[in-house]
Amino acid sequence: MVEMGKRVLDSGWLAARSTEVAATGVQLTTTHPPSGPSAPWMEAAVPGTVLGTLTKNKLVPDPFYGLNNEAILDIADSGREYYTFWFFTTFECAMKGNQHVNLNFRAINYSAEVYLNGHKEILPKGMFRRHSLDVTDILLPDGKNLLAVLVYPPDHPGSIPPEGGQGGDHEIGKDVATQYVEGWDWMTPIRDRNTGIWDEVSISITGPVKISDPHLVSSFFDGFKRAYLHTTLELENKSSWLAQCSLTLQVTTELEGNISLVEHLQTHELSIPPKTLLQYTLPPLFFYKPNLWWPNGMGKQSLYNVGITVDVKGFGESDSWSHQFGFRKIESIIDSVTGGRLFKVNGQCVFIRGGNWILSDGLLRLSKKRYMADIKFHADMNFNMLRCWGGGLAERPDFYHYCDIYGLLVWQEFWITGDVDGRGVPVSNPNGPLDHDLFMLCARDTVKLLRNHASLALWVGGNEQVPPKDINAALKNDLKLHPFFMSVVGNTALGEDLPQASDDPSQYLDGTRAYVQGSMWDGFADGKGDFTDGPYEIQNPEDFFKDDFYMYGFNPEVGSVGMPVAATIRATMPAEGWQIPLFKKRSDGYIEEIPNPIWEYHKYIPYSKPGKVHDQIELYGHPKDLDDFCEKAQLVNYIQYRALIEGWTSQMWTKFTGFLIWKTQNPWTGLRGQFYDHLHDQTAGFYGCRCAAEPVHVQLNLATYFIEVVNTTSDEISNIAVEISVWDLEGTCPYYKVTEKILVPAKRTLPIIEMKYPKSKNAKPVYFLLLKLFRLSDTAILSRNFYWLHLPGNDYKLLEPYRTKKVPLKIKSQVLIMGSNYKVQMHVQNMSKNSNCRSIPGMRVEDRKDDNDFDINSVALAEQVIPEKEEVDGGLLSKICKSLCRSRSANHPNVVKINGTDSGVAFFLHFSVHAAKKVQRDWEDTRILPVRYSDNYFSLVPGEAMTIDISFEVPQGISPSITLSGWNYHKNHKVF
Repeated sequence: MVEMGKRVLDSGWLAARSTEVAATGVQLTTTHPPSGPSAPWMEAAVPGTVLGTLTKNKLVPDPFYGLNNEAILDIADSGREYYTFWFFTTFECAMKGNQHVNLNFRAINYSAEVYLNGHKEILPKGMFRRHSLDVTDILLPDGKNLLAVLVYPPDHPGSIPPEGGQGGDHEIGKDVATQYVEGWDWMTPIRDRNTGIWDEVSISITGPVKISDPHLVSSFFDGFKRAYLHTTLELENKSSWLAQCSLTLQVTTELEGNISLVEHLQTHELSIPPKTLLQYTLPPLFFYKPNLWWPNGMGKQSLYNVGITVDVKGFGESDSWSHQFGFRKIESIIDSVTGGRLFKVNGQCVFIRGGNWILSDGLLRLSKKRYMADIKFHADMNFNMLRCWGGGLAERPDFYHYCDIYGLLVWQEFWITGDVDGRGVPVSNPNGPLDHDLFMLCARDTVKLLRNHASLALWVGGNEQVPPKDINAALKNDLKLHPFFMSVVGNTALGEDLPQASDDPSQYLDGTRAYVQGSMWDGFADGKGDFTDGPYEIQNPEDFFKDDFYMYGFNPEVGSVGMPVAATIRATMPAEGWQIPLFKKRSDGYIEEIPNPIWEYHKYIPYSKPGKVHDQIELYGHPKDLDDFCEKAQLVNYIQYRALIEGWTSQMWTKFTGFLIWKTQNPWTGLRGQFYDHLHDQTAGFYGCRCAAEPVHVQLNLATYFIEVVNTTSDEISNIAVEISVWDLEGTCPYYKVTEKILVPAKRTLPIIEMKYPKSKNAKPVYFLLLKLFRLSDTAILSRNFYWLHLPGNDYKLLEPYRTKKVPLKIKSQVLIMGSNYKVQMHVQNMSKNSNCRSIPGMRVEDRKDDNDFDINSVALAEQVIPEKEEVDGGLLSKICKSLCRSRSANHPNVVKINGTDSGVAFFLHFSVHAAKKVQRDWEDTRILPVRYSDNYFSLVPGEAMTIDISFEVPQGISPSITLSGWNYHKNHKVF
């Protein structure tokens, strides 16, 4: 008997253009199979797309490099036949006894003919639907099976107007497919419109009874003390006799490592008539105070393992299914105070700070590894929500799996956009796709695919548009809430007893999450569908804090710049793309940036907004070359996005319920709206977000110059204080203050004290500000925030000569190597001396008698070293290193000193990881990516130390090195 279960078919595929293959599908899978990757056949990317396969085989240039995309034939010019492709593979599988086999395609774009061992099946249209074929009677006795799939592009691929535009000529909207593929203001057109077998292909082997689409739902009572797990599933008896079945449901939770605790084990006996599909609802399982799943920053992402098996008398185990499940309740209502949409998880309000997600890769080169890196990055930025934009994908289960693990709530839209479905030039068709039944079939199947994920928080009909009336009405009906999940303002409508079996919530298509008809309706933007999201350009940082900046409670799209580092420009563009913009000064005094054609093609967005915002790069002095431009752009990125988040958070719950940044990443090598580039290198904006969005945070209101403490958690924070220190360019500390004892209520932003230094007589035109929020009981630092600031009317040009400062550093590194994975700790210390200030929050604040500013030299400080909060996990890593590390152990850490005689701030330090090479070609990109840093683009005042954790995976045969650069460290110092 063949082993039961699912087997993924993700290797050994070949592809060929259909017009170059003379054989029919029957011949390909019987007498004339391709012998290997020889013309016209090539190695195929499955899952993937036609264009991905052509790129992999270097038959077209990399469409994301330079202007290469212009050299690739667009489907509008080639015709659909040019991108109609055969995909071929073989697999071994021979049935015995009463086993059954299904061939599964989790998604194809757009339709296909399937040939297996000479038998033909038609896969109907629709990019977002699953296909499952019973192939039991088609498999060959010797077990060697031939599979060929002829994939057709979307029916209406459209054409690209000369001026580009949002969604090209909008023809793609007639199909149920991704709409970004005709191009957008942040994306160039995808020439094959994503034609291909773009998601998982598998075979599943079962006995006579098969399990389909279990639906798991948790309900809560008595203030979340009492919980129930509801389960409904479909069971299909494929045999020709009555099946006597034992259905077993097991729920386990991991205690440590591979040790699991069985929470529940339940078995039910039932009979299923022959050739019958049966829906079966199990009695609810009771849990007392289960471990709850929380969003990122609010608690642990507890997940239970739910397994379902069905045994058939006379056969044994017939089928099994498993899924990770999080006990949590998500509610979404319109807040009566702000008018913005409010999200609650497990009864706790969540202030949404998140981003807009397009998709991982424009050629749909999707993988678990890339998804994991993407979602980890968002969790590292302290975000708690991602919005899957309606012009992109119904995201894949792997995406949701990592959102479950890392605590990212997901707002999932269906395939409607205002640009393609109702407006634009030319004006698009407001009636959505031509086939409304197909849209609803894909929508219902998508709900079934994704509904068991704890991270899925909201269904939305479309982007800046509502679906056509009949589709909208059907979605509202299909996604109506079960009574357990209905909410009213200020009170959750919870029943006291379990409902009758017919009312079990798991019998709904979903029933647990709200449905909102569009991204600017019902609590988003002005709630009426008017264009009240944005802005999407560079802003004056202080404007984000002003009352008149944005008028509505929840902004679903607010965006800005996103220039990557210089190495990424060199890696993704030829030399002519390394030219920085021309800075043209206008008669009104504003600068207009004129980018080179390649930057313009890659959708560069300038760092100035003539008439409103002076060029933010020019504030630091005119950039000399690409490296100088990109370094200054990182300074702006950091300030811009930290100010955006801090400005919104400053008015948490009084004016705002949340915001989503447009956008967090790019599905290609674009030059706007991103916190990490397509190669997975972070911009400084990433770390500005990471700082600003931490759950407990100290910040400077750039409009009022009050120090504020933000507490987004559910617990009040008491017995804390803020240390405020100002540092000038000479390395002295002219201003120092420690506040009185502070108590910050839960979910509150509290103004603490005005920062008076800018109003003092001797205030320096450019200065640094360091804020530390610390606990008085043990002086542990809860939040650290470093600013570089200038007086009103000034700029940052004095930082240019500051680059010549030689501030000494001492860097100790410890490393843990596990196979190809590296975990490195970098302990960085600014060794410069300063007699004016010792910035240690160890003073007994309760002994202070007044509230005046004071000189640090007049205050007795505790003689102790205060660890930064980033060092909390260092002890464990050190212990591991001491026992495991060989070449570089924690007992003998590597120490590097960067000499210097100046005293001052070590400004804007950033690590990077490279492949160590004895000989390096000019402009060779040696970066190892992705890399996770606990912090980067950081600064250290005199005497201050910080530990940075760095983790990465090294390609086989490569030795890594780590370098340190900074504003006043230009030589890429090798520190590991």
